[in-house]
Amino acid sequence: MIDFTKRAGFNLVGRHRAEHRFQWSGRFAIMTSLAFLAFMVGSILIEGSGVVRQWQIAVTVDLGPEVVDPDDIDAASFGRILKTGLMGHFPDVQTRREKKKLFNLVSPEGSFEIREQIAADPSLLGGRQTLWLTASDDLDLYLRGKVDINLPEKQRRISNVEIEWIKDLKQAGQTRLVFNRNFFTNGDSREPEIAGILSALVGSLFSLAVCFVLSFPIGIGAAVYLEEFAGSNWLTDLVEVNINNLAAVPSIVFGLLGLSVLLGYMGLPRSSPLVGGMVLALMTLPTIIIAARASLKSVPPSFKEAALALGATPVQAVFHHILPVALPGMLTGTIVGMAQALGETAPLLMIGMVAFIVDVPQSVLEPATALPVQIFLWADAPERAFTEKTAAAILVLLVFLVAMNLIAILLRRKFEQRF
Repeated sequence: MIDFTKRAGFNLVGRHRAEHRFQWSGRFAIMTSLAFLAFMVGSILIEGSGVVRQWQIAVTVDLGPEVVDPDDIDAASFGRILKTGLMGHFPDVQTRREKKKLFNLVSPEGSFEIREQIAADPSLLGGRQTLWLTASDDLDLYLRGKVDINLPEKQRRISNVEIEWIKDLKQAGQTRLVFNRNFFTNGDSREPEIAGILSALVGSLFSLAVCFVLSFPIGIGAAVYLEEFAGSNWLTDLVEVNINNLAAVPSIVFGLLGLSVLLGYMGLPRSSPLVGGMVLALMTLPTIIIAARASLKSVPPSFKEAALALGATPVQAVFHHILPVALPGMLTGTIVGMAQALGETAPLLMIGMVAFIVDVPQSVLEPATALPVQIFLWADAPERAFTEKTAAAILVLLVFLVAMNLIAILLRRKFEQRF
């Protein structure tokens, strides 16, 4: 005779074991993904943390009236002044090759730094002054322990004689480590020690502003019409299918559209945040429309029915009762779409925002680049110091992405209404 009680108990134990195995497999998957994420962010953080600080060296230069005319500062040869000051520290340097190595201890922009310091403090004129100037990228990497001095001299970008000069400067107290404000206040540069993200950051903000101004009202308007007013026919079905398909289209396709229509046909300024924002708006519109329609569907039908029963018109019922309730979800979808647009590179490359931009753009019509494109450019640069710049720029981009997602979460929790 079959004992159904034992069999039922055995099946129950087996089901519980299968349940526990499934739960642990899910936990293992989550822990694995978090470990990979922590490893990725940690490696980027370690690589980019060195950008926060920067080495400088002190150079004593002659700013007397016979060298710099106080009434005509621009006529002075600050490059010659800098070279003379470096030669004063190391008078034994005679050959042309050694002089070139000596001058490379300071950033090629050192002469401009002297000019800027005089412009900020004219009292420096009149005699010999000791000025702190930005060290070259090779010197900076060496002082931060990024150069393997055990390698043969031919395999290093810094020679043995330069290492001896650096040791002499350190013993004389002519080196110091300061906060690297250039990374946050300068634009792009061929020299990694003075390259910054300000121009790319401003370009991204301008592009996102244009994207929001265009995509938010158009996306919300399209969602409201399709969900609340459009009839059910083949035309609206076609529009809905196309919107869903556009959400899956690769971003570079929108870049090609901007290249052919906005630049080629309409003649808008190339490499401008205006065109970049318009391309990003086209790319984010499907996401905003889909999110807005989902928010409208989440509102109970009784809201509209009650408003209509009290004499409100369909437009009043939608804009006075349904839209305010659905607006938090719409804002969340918009911010998520904007965060996606912030990290896009391919469509901006197609419209020319890959240009080398030093000056900070003052309007949406001026040439500019974007933060993801700047990361792409630095990652392709041959200088070792640009690797750290790339990692630091990635961290800045991640901070903005996390901040935008946090804002979306806070808006949803603050304005969300439960029924």
